[in-house]
Amino acid sequence: MDLKIVRRLCLVALGAVLAAPAWSQDKSIVMASTTSTEQSGLFGHLLPLFKQASGIDVRVVAVGTGQALDTGRRGDADIVFVHDTVAEERFVAEGFATRRLPVMYNDFVVVGPKSDPARAKGNDIAAALNKIKASGAPFISRADKSGTHAAELRLWKAAGVDMAAAKPAGYKECGCGMGPALNMGTATNAYVLTDRGTWLSFKNRGELAIVVEGDKRLFNQYGVMVVNPAKHPHVKSALAQQFADWVVSAAGQKAISDYKIDGQQLFFPNAER
Repeated sequence: MDLKIVRRLCLVALGAVLAAPAWSQDKSIVMASTTSTEQSGLFGHLLPLFKQASGIDVRVVAVGTGQALDTGRRGDADIVFVHDTVAEERFVAEGFATRRLPVMYNDFVVVGPKSDPARAKGNDIAAALNKIKASGAPFISRADKSGTHAAELRLWKAAGVDMAAAKPAGYKECGCGMGPALNMGTATNAYVLTDRGTWLSFKNRGELAIVVEGDKRLFNQYGVMVVNPAKHPHVKSALAQQFADWVVSAAGQKAISDYKIDGQQLFFPNAER
């Protein structure tokens, strides 16, 4: 055989050998998710367990649900894990995912000053929001197109408040994540709608305490969706599907229920298996 041909074949073989470890080590996915799953500490608990089971690293982009879904639409994430069922179903209908899997739930609560100047305390969210509006007490909105923000707007509407016409006098929009919104609430003694998980993990509570809880309208469902490779061929859909399958499996669901802060469970698994 010609020496040049032998040399070329050797180089090709060497290149394949050198490239193989780099390829095999690239077992990672990007997950666009909500600030609540990150700031509550849930992912700090879940993802090491998933890596131990699969060898797959998960890099999290923690933003509001609306931004997380847009990240998936652009193909900048392999999987999305969010909490706005209406928006998630639209994401599937648009073809950006082929299926939405329910994973877990918790609930929203309204926190506010312990003195409760609006007299909003109770388990009726519509009545509470109307009292907050009537009192002119400060209320911090995330106003970031997140799942929490979408829920907040639905709740104001259910309370008969037309936010498009006129926002309450004390209403402030921060355009920020859940943690920063709670920090603003602490600094200004304001009312804030928050998911319970983030609240339980939040340290800078100041004079704030839970004011409204227990209304069935405060239910907060989370779902996971693998980005459709038919829309974005470069996404790592096979690796992403491994995470989706794991988080709804018995092992993943147990890992969710095992995550607690001060003995309190933050999320409750409800995958349909």
